[in-house]
Amino acid sequence: MGTMPEGSSTAGPSSPAGPSGAAGPSSPRTLAEALRTRADDELAALLRARPDLLTPVPNDLTQLATRAGTRASVVRALERLDRFTLQTAEALAVAPDPAPYETLLALLTGDEGDPTIEAALPHAVDVLRGQALVWGGDDRLRLVRTARELLAPSPTRPSPTGLGPTVAEATAGMSPTRLQEILAAAGLPTTHDPVSAVASLTSLFTDRERMAALLDTAPPEALTVLDRLVWGPPYGEVTATPAPPVRWLRDRGLLLPASPRTVVLPREAALYLRAGRAHRAPEPVPPAVAPAATASMTAGRPQVVDSAAAAQAYTALTTVEDLLKDWHEGGPAVMRSGGLSVRDLKRTAAALDTNEQMAGFWLELAYTAGLLASDGEADERYAPTPAYDDWLTLPAAERWAHLATAWLGATRTPGLIGSQDAKGRTLSALGPELDRSSAAEVRRRVLVLLAALPPATAPAPETVLARLRWERPLRGGAASPDTNAARSAAGTPTDLRSRIAAWTLTEAEVLGITGRGALSTHARALLGTHAALPTAGGALPTAGGSPASRPLSDELVPPDSAELTARAATALAPLLPEPLDHVLLQADLTAVAPGPLERPLAETLAVLADVESKGGATVYRFTPGSVRRALDAGRSASELHTFLATHSRTPVPQPLSYLIDDVARRHGHLRIGAASAYVRCDDDALLGEILADKRSQGLRLRRLAPTVLAAHADPATLLEGLRAMGYAPAAESAEGDVLITRAHARRTPPRTPPAPVPDGPPVPDGMLLGAAVKAIRAGDLASTVVRKPVPEPARNGELPRTTSAETLATVQAAAMTGSALWIGYVNADGAASQRVIAPVRVEGGFVTAYDHTADEVRTYPLHRITGVAELADDPA
Repeated sequence: MGTMPEGSSTAGPSSPAGPSGAAGPSSPRTLAEALRTRADDELAALLRARPDLLTPVPNDLTQLATRAGTRASVVRALERLDRFTLQTAEALAVAPDPAPYETLLALLTGDEGDPTIEAALPHAVDVLRGQALVWGGDDRLRLVRTARELLAPSPTRPSPTGLGPTVAEATAGMSPTRLQEILAAAGLPTTHDPVSAVASLTSLFTDRERMAALLDTAPPEALTVLDRLVWGPPYGEVTATPAPPVRWLRDRGLLLPASPRTVVLPREAALYLRAGRAHRAPEPVPPAVAPAATASMTAGRPQVVDSAAAAQAYTALTTVEDLLKDWHEGGPAVMRSGGLSVRDLKRTAAALDTNEQMAGFWLELAYTAGLLASDGEADERYAPTPAYDDWLTLPAAERWAHLATAWLGATRTPGLIGSQDAKGRTLSALGPELDRSSAAEVRRRVLVLLAALPPATAPAPETVLARLRWERPLRGGAASPDTNAARSAAGTPTDLRSRIAAWTLTEAEVLGITGRGALSTHARALLGTHAALPTAGGALPTAGGSPASRPLSDELVPPDSAELTARAATALAPLLPEPLDHVLLQADLTAVAPGPLERPLAETLAVLADVESKGGATVYRFTPGSVRRALDAGRSASELHTFLATHSRTPVPQPLSYLIDDVARRHGHLRIGAASAYVRCDDDALLGEILADKRSQGLRLRRLAPTVLAAHADPATLLEGLRAMGYAPAAESAEGDVLITRAHARRTPPRTPPAPVPDGPPVPDGMLLGAAVKAIRAGDLASTVVRKPVPEPARNGELPRTTSAETLATVQAAAMTGSALWIGYVNADGAASQRVIAPVRVEGGFVTAYDHTADEVRTYPLHRITGVAELADDPA
């Protein structure tokens, strides 16, 4: 017999009157006893719903029951309950212990009843019972002690129901004289027995007729006071000389003292005033995700949604490419505390032509996808990773699918950039403090809710947030380190879970997951089977028969991520524009790309011209500086003419040809080398012109020979200075050859993408659950098996020690008779355990036996067996 007060009911068939688990002939007295009556699949369901119970695997069912009642585990389980299931637990916390099912139903439906609650309550009780939060038959429902302590009202922690303490709790320590005064004022017979007095007052408050008669005599002001306290908080402050209405209520026990200056409304009186309801607004049905007011614009037109989403997807690809191209030769430095400085974030935002918040999102997306990382050098800087070069070679649809998959499973939260943590430190982009373990779950859950809507239907954001708050009320309302930073504009959600959901809707739109607010076809492919057909009200069907009853962590691991990513890319590919191999040259020294360009064409054009504007078409402008840049990269004038003629659908304008020829003619006329630095030119008149120019004074030039000038500046400074004066010098090597300058790519060493921060222990797979249940059953058998009496009775459930001779004789006898033994064993690490074995052979100081606990044949050294006892019955 266990010593724990908690227990669980025996599983049974469901009935219309209540949940499964009606009381049998002998109800379990402890949770451990109740767990022993469960089938293996029910134990596996418990471990799947509460995976923290599995780490490490419990030795037996008693240890599993003990662990299920610990505060940390109960808090985690309560956080994963939906609102109505949590309200059911809260009602049990204020009900008598134990409470019959009918009492619980009355607390939720009130005196008037509610068919919706009556239909939903059996499932809620089954969920609580299945997660070992509630135990007992329908005639004796018990909430585990830890959950009751967390949910029941107390002076320091009000109950979510708004109810106060019972009459018995509020009058504890009250003098018998004061109790008699209350009974007399309430019209009850007086008694000197405090227990009888409390029972009499409780009976009055729970009697509908007598309570109504008492309140009919109350002053109207007293009823007003009760109205203010009835739905909580039930406590109120009073002065040393309370007003007559308060004095009337206090004299009759309708307000009881909680402290010298505080009174409380007893629970029984509050329930009468509430018509028997524990909650003001029970929510047995999840709120539906409603379409947005603008949803009619896309309703029935999925092609419009897909086109808009595809356009955003392509914009996302070009934005990430532009970001990493800008950091091609090395990005900003990493701050000493990690992350990107505010100044560098502003520069990145300006380069991407967006705001700082969106720039942080693109940085985090590239980092999450493994395309960006720090290089780990002494002067640590950010740079693209080698994976970025591989990513560039993929088709556009596959590149997008890679980004979307990384975003979907990431716990990095870009929306927190710029806010402050609990210590007042500003959170920076790419910093180490942006991980939030719930981000991946919330992000996927938001998309699943969108997938449950009819195709091409955009949701109203406030209804999505309301649904998420119903599914996880404790997590949605719990304070977080970021709460202070969240208090911005009116109407902005302050809890982290709702903020992540709001950010998800925004990020999904800019990433191309949604189009015009509705989930796209390629995003549904990325979600896979979780984008199932919706039930009435927009709720997803689940195995448990009720929306949101399945752990949301099940949705975090798709059946086959690689396969779903490939499906998404296949669905998106036809919607993306085909790369073009041509541009349109204009007479104003511009080139128009009417769509995305093939990569070699785009890379060459980016060197030859400057991007002037982007949009549906990209405009490039040719300038002397851009042409010189192409010449510095090793291109000749003839190659540039051929390139433009090949890739232009319009004739090459004459001004552009003149520009190329003019820059090429002057390019390299001046040569700069290292002396510190020198300038040489066959035209001594040109050198004289440079010396006479006042703008060259900062270069500190002097003539060494008619065709050579020396400078104190280094070659790079001299090169830039002469170019700023309008010349077209070229750098040369020590051998006199022209140096070709190209951008040097800077890459980090191979990096793995950041791993998501797990939200608690991972959900175990079926194989692990089966092995764990088998091990727990075997350990429970070893700890509960009936043993024959031993000479020295066991103390505290421990096996008594036996001498070596007794151990050897007992083991040898068991090997000959084929009987089983209960042994105490200490392994080489000093860990003690109890096992049930069936000895097969004893020789050389070892016993070979079938171990019922491990379900395999093992060999044990006899000197490590601390004691043996025979079993009353053979467990085999």
